[in-house]
This record gives sequence, structure tokens and C-alpha cells, in this order.
Amino acid sequence: MADRDRYQRQMILPAFGLATQEKLLAAKVLIVGMGGLGCPVLQYLVGAGLGHIGIMDADKISLSNLHRQLLFTESEIGLLKVEQAAAKMRLLNSDVTIESYPFHIDQSNALRIISKYDLVIDATDNFPAKYLINDACLVLQKPYVFGAVSRYEGQVSVFNLAKEERSINYRDLFPEAPKTGEVPSCAEAGVIGVLPGIIGAMQAAEAIKIITGIGTPLYGRLYHYNLLQGQGFEIEIAATENRIKMNEKIFLEHIYEENEEEIDIPEISILEFNRMRALPEVFVLDVRERHEYPPIDFSDAQIPMSELQVKMHEIPDKEICIICHQGIRSVYAAQQIRKKRNLKVYSVKGGLTAYFK
Repeated sequence: MADRDRYQRQMILPAFGLATQEKLLAAKVLIVGMGGLGCPVLQYLVGAGLGHIGIMDADKISLSNLHRQLLFTESEIGLLKVEQAAAKMRLLNSDVTIESYPFHIDQSNALRIISKYDLVIDATDNFPAKYLINDACLVLQKPYVFGAVSRYEGQVSVFNLAKEERSINYRDLFPEAPKTGEVPSCAEAGVIGVLPGIIGAMQAAEAIKIITGIGTPLYGRLYHYNLLQGQGFEIEIAATENRIKMNEKIFLEHIYEENEEEIDIPEISILEFNRMRALPEVFVLDVRERHEYPPIDFSDAQIPMSELQVKMHEIPDKEICIICHQGIRSVYAAQQIRKKRNLKVYSVKGGLTAYFK
């Protein structure tokens, strides 16, 4: 061990000691996602002396990241997250080897990369990636530390920990992924900046517990934390009877993302939107959820994306301009309306974010 003084404060803990510290130094962990969750996960695992860490993310640093991704600075905007994170963490702890993967996880690389690691920490922010990581870990029998945040609430759990066919996995909690656009992303729903720090730190703690054998991991339990209330609760998870029996063949053939691109939706600028919404033949539809802020007074109706399928008949036979928070759900909503009603539809590019700018 390079420097016992570095880890002294955790090595003097009951049931920890030198042997436990050496388990950390010998371990290999992959962090998928270097955003709000991935940054604190990485920082705490490097600080703890986890010997080999892989970090995977294709994204570049943007200004909107900085309220919660405190590993990065304004001067790094436009640079690759994994490269900047790796460089800083190497300066923090020379005991730790960091390997960067500057691309997204997918079916072509997941099994090959995950097979190199002892466990995977999911710090992604989308459902297809979470199901893909879970299933790859099932095939390879690797533990999977799950984390998620939205608005003021976060969740943590551990999956695929037992070396058995009926090991509890993510699909026992959420058997099927929501339809595209049904659940708003953090970019659309928002998230308080400190929350990913709390949940990410908890994910790092779960990884340390699994590697060292101290404590009881959150296996078979989902911990749900409400920041506004300062309270949390647990949900027990059991292995379900009817679920996908995952193997490499099924994994490689499975479709993780819906293909909605067969319907091309025209996106209009804010300038064009302002011109069109004054026309009597144009109907402005707000597809945000009812609690989303800010309220607007220039839409003709609000039908949330989550209610769109059952309220499709309420949309008049007009040209439809659809607006949401960021211009993401509006594209999905437009595709659904085209499929069911075959109306002329437009998505407002950039949504209300662009409008108020």
C-alpha cells in the first residue's frame, strides 16, 4: 500500500483495518455516466482508495451541468467529461488507476467492458441505459448499484448480487420500461443540485460495502429519499416469476430503445411559433405535466404527455403547435398525434426554455 496515512481514518474503524483497505485497492469498478450521480461516486471511491475505476460517458461539459456536477468548472465547458474527471482524480490519488471510455454504453460494447470489472455503478439518466446495464450484469453475474434522481427525490438499490438464476434485478422492480416521452428527464423535470450528491455518495457507499463485505447492502431493498421532507423509506423487492431469462443471445437481440424516428416531425423556431399561434387555424398544445412551472397563458389546452393517449380525442382538427419544457416531449407527442389522428403537427424547438430566453 502506497500510503497508509491517507486511509488511516477509515482503517481504524471497527471491522475495517488493513485487510479491508487492501480489498478496496484490489477492486475494479465501472461507473457508467459522469454526470450528477457519477461525479460524487467517482470522487468518493477515489478518495476511499478503490484501486481501478472505469468511467464511461460520451458527453461534454455544459453550463447547465455545473449546479450539480461540482467536479467541473466553467473553463472546461465543451470538453469531454471523462477526460477532465480522470485527470483531476489522478491528481487526487495516485494509488488509483482510472480508465476512460468516452462513448455511450450499448449492446456492442457492454459485455466486453463490464466483464473487466467486479461491479457496475449506474449513474445514467435514461431508462434504456438502465435496462441495458442491468441485463448485461445479469449475463455476466456482476453486481449492479442503481441510482436515480428527479426533482427533490432520489432512489438507491443493489441488484444482481446473488450468484444464482433468480438473483433480484432491476426488472423485478420495473418489469417494463416506460414509453418514450412518458417520464420527463432531469432536463425537463429539473433536479435540485445537492440531491445527486446525496444519492451518488450513497451509491459509492453501497459499492464499498459490497467490495469489502462490511455492513448490509441494499440488495432486495429500494431506498427512496425525499429531500424536502428530509425523510426516506424502503421498499422490499422480490424476484418475480414471469420475467426475461437473460442470456447473451437474448441480450444482443433485445431492443432497448423504441424507434420513433420513422415519423419526421417539423420543428419550428420561437419566431415562427409566435407567428403561427396568432392564426385561428392553429391550436397550441402544452404537453407538460400539470404541476410543471412556469404556467403559461398562451396555450389553447394542456394535455400532459402521461394523459395524451386517453385524451387524444380532445384535440381539434386543426394544425397543432406542441410545446413542452425543452422541446423533447413535444416531438414524442407530435409523433403520437400523427399516428392516431394524422393531423399537421409542429414541435416548438427548445420549448419554453427557448421561448423565455
